[in-house]
Amino acid sequence: MPETVAAIVAAHRDGSASPADTVARSYRRIREHNDPAIFIALRDENDAIAEAKGLAGKDAAGLPLLGVPVAVKDNIDAAGMPTTAACPAFSYQPAQDATAVARLRAAGAIVIGKTNLDQFATGLVGVRSPYGIPVNPVRGDLVPGGSSSGSAVAVAAGLVPLALGTDTAGSGRVPAMLNNIVGLKPSLGLISTAGVVPACRTLDCVSVFSLTVDDAIAALKVMAAPDAGDPFSRNRPLAGMTAFPAKLRLGIPRDGQLIFFGDRHSEQAYGEALQRWRALGAELVEFDLEPFYETARLLYEGPWVAERYLVIRNLLASSPDSIHPVTREITGAGARLSAAETFSALYRLQALRGVAARSFADLDAIVLPTAPTAYSTAQVLANPIELNSRLGTYTNFVNLLDLCGLALPSTMRSDGIPFGITLLAPAGRDAFLASIGRVFHADTGLAVGARGVAQPPLAPLPAADGDEIAIAVVGAHLSGMALNGELQALGARLLEETVTARDYKLYALDTTPPKPGMLRVEAGAGSAIKLELWALSAAAFGKFVAAIPPPLSIGTVRLADGRGVKGFIVEPAAVSGARDISSFGGWRAFVTRQATE
Repeated sequence: MPETVAAIVAAHRDGSASPADTVARSYRRIREHNDPAIFIALRDENDAIAEAKGLAGKDAAGLPLLGVPVAVKDNIDAAGMPTTAACPAFSYQPAQDATAVARLRAAGAIVIGKTNLDQFATGLVGVRSPYGIPVNPVRGDLVPGGSSSGSAVAVAAGLVPLALGTDTAGSGRVPAMLNNIVGLKPSLGLISTAGVVPACRTLDCVSVFSLTVDDAIAALKVMAAPDAGDPFSRNRPLAGMTAFPAKLRLGIPRDGQLIFFGDRHSEQAYGEALQRWRALGAELVEFDLEPFYETARLLYEGPWVAERYLVIRNLLASSPDSIHPVTREITGAGARLSAAETFSALYRLQALRGVAARSFADLDAIVLPTAPTAYSTAQVLANPIELNSRLGTYTNFVNLLDLCGLALPSTMRSDGIPFGITLLAPAGRDAFLASIGRVFHADTGLAVGARGVAQPPLAPLPAADGDEIAIAVVGAHLSGMALNGELQALGARLLEETVTARDYKLYALDTTPPKPGMLRVEAGAGSAIKLELWALSAAAFGKFVAAIPPPLSIGTVRLADGRGVKGFIVEPAAVSGARDISSFGGWRAFVTRQATE
């Protein structure tokens, strides 16, 4: 029986299975699994099957999620079912779908139920709900992870192949690790949060749980688009996935900076994951994780707790006993924060964002444990706040720093506990993380979820368009540099690293962010400058070039092998007084030297 989104859609298109039968199978599995704490509300089975049958008259090729059963976290509106945020006193009947849900339905997905969560999405453990604690299907004594507990468990147990969560501080990543599945946390604003009960409205995003990276990206493609109904929506075109790069630089924390709270199994598993990345050809580069830890502390020690308080302040005043005691304790602190404290934290966050940007300047991504350890339900119930906080060690800073993330299964520890790693990169690099993450996940050879189902072979990526144009980049658009995300967002793919003919000089321009200017001089009178060639579709090339600010422009760059390609050049007048950095041989070497100085 098909399990992944890709397999289900293929079976529906070739007629070997029907959407109605697939939906009926999900309901049958839910009954057989018999864990009433996974779903807060289930849609009427006959209604769901009727909707699935209605897909028969539609264009199958135009429905990328044709007949795929989907579960939705119960802080996201789905028409026809109440939204509770795991608080019965808060429950309401939405007039329409959340934008994300509406886009899934338009792509042919069938919503079958609303899943359990840590109340008001406050928690990483999955035990803070009056609707019960979902049983972790991988190892029953473990917490399921939260706050998106029901969604993660539903996918891991094979009840649905796809589920929506939300992620403010790790709620789409920690449950993914604890349930041996993929958790995709997109760039902020990429998926609309219209129709989502806020946790911290400035940081919230809708996340995706699936068995494979390809399935998660299929859902993301459907949902990623600007939305006028969401003031935090951003126009971020989602790039296509590309082949695993020939040169990949992954950041890892400096020696002694990792925290595992004494869990030797997790420490060993992380080391094994790094060895796997090395075997895949990645270069591992140390960076300073301490500013990221400082950012994480801002989330619950700073003014963002006030955003959580705003959501439930009326309920706190009128019916405090209806709120879970741990949730009440955490959010109540938000009422005491001052405007002065808020601005002070915002100023510090802005400085920390600058530090993080510099950390990524020479890295393609960073790789961290998704969580440092794992806990049993009994342990968390005995020590609910401290152990929950520990699980957020490597997740709490991500949205504050405007990063995208992809949580991946890495290994099954000898004690039967899943361990996972998370890839992080600046916003806009979602497709890049998926491109490398899918290869890592496949290389682990792990079964998917909790049912022992083997991973399917990696599907070939779509062929590149025939209208591609190569462009030479020499500065901030190089791999891992500050502006490389602009290329990634346009679907660019790295072709090769090469050098110019000795006809150019390179200057450090006084711009923000810092950029170089490459000037053509007499043949043989300059230096060979290192650069990268990237391929863009003709449409993307036009959009990219139109956004290039003066004094830079696009001209023909002559390479050492005699080829002429389109690339960045600078107006001669702009280099007057600028520092000649040609002797460094390239922008990356200059930036590295500046950092050490």
